[in-house]
Amino acid sequence: MSQILHAVDQRTQLAGRNRMELLLFHFGGAQRYGINVFKVREVIPAPRLSRVPQSHPVARGIAHIRGQTIPVLDLSMAVGGPPLDVGDGGYVVVTEYNRTVQGFLVAGVDRIVNLQWEDVLPPPSQGSGETYLTAIARIEGKMVQIIDVEKVLAELNAAGGLDPRQVEGGADEALQGAEGWHVLVADDSVIARRQVVHTVEDLGLACTAVRDGLEALEQLKAWTGETPSPLDRLLMVISDVEMPRMDGYTLTSRIRTDEALQGLHVLLHSSLSGVFNERMVQQVGADDFLSKFRSNELAARVENRLAAVTQR
Repeated sequence: MSQILHAVDQRTQLAGRNRMELLLFHFGGAQRYGINVFKVREVIPAPRLSRVPQSHPVARGIAHIRGQTIPVLDLSMAVGGPPLDVGDGGYVVVTEYNRTVQGFLVAGVDRIVNLQWEDVLPPPSQGSGETYLTAIARIEGKMVQIIDVEKVLAELNAAGGLDPRQVEGGADEALQGAEGWHVLVADDSVIARRQVVHTVEDLGLACTAVRDGLEALEQLKAWTGETPSPLDRLLMVISDVEMPRMDGYTLTSRIRTDEALQGLHVLLHSSLSGVFNERMVQQVGADDFLSKFRSNELAARVENRLAAVTQR
């Protein structure tokens, strides 16, 4: 376990190289699940939990960790599985998403694996239904399911299971001058993508949404061949950072090295935060960075961009 904790602290320098690392864990069965190491603060043996009366069933309790009180959630239940019965065992994966810290109770933690984002694929289509997976990856011949944690947290928020400050309303009215402009949104999380699209559309802007950086790049290149080019009225690209096939850093780098695309305004929008992420944003040439998810803050960035374009 100490090796895993050391790796969580030391191995985030893969960002910007279209690489990622997954922390592998399980719920007591053979199926392995993954979470991006970049979002993990630490992994600890499950501490004593204090139950909160009338809390959501998924919330197993609160724990005091390093001077901070955090909710601990049963991740198996959160994705539709049975409650975890870990007895005196189990582990808590302490994570930071969307400016909040929470722990996920799991039965066991295996190891960390290093992957190329291009080897991480979107989950199989579920028809009209939605999945709790944001991606899948084949590791040593076995399929690892990467959980859409943002969807889990959004559903708990909607049910009153977490801090309601994470959910905000969108814009009150469309922006003056928004008509005719559109925004390209890239995010592998169904929930995060929907949140961004709703915020942008509430401002009176059209929106094209894609699932990862590669799909975004392909869409941009397709637009370069159209006459008139939709790029002429593309206000900005809003991209997640951690996505299968091509991450947001690599997408930005590819945009900056393409003569037809290099002038596009790129905002990286990530559930990760911190100085390291901001340094990477500068390194790859993004115009802006915003931690998820505050719709009012995102709306303000879009409004500022529209004002800059229309006042030229």
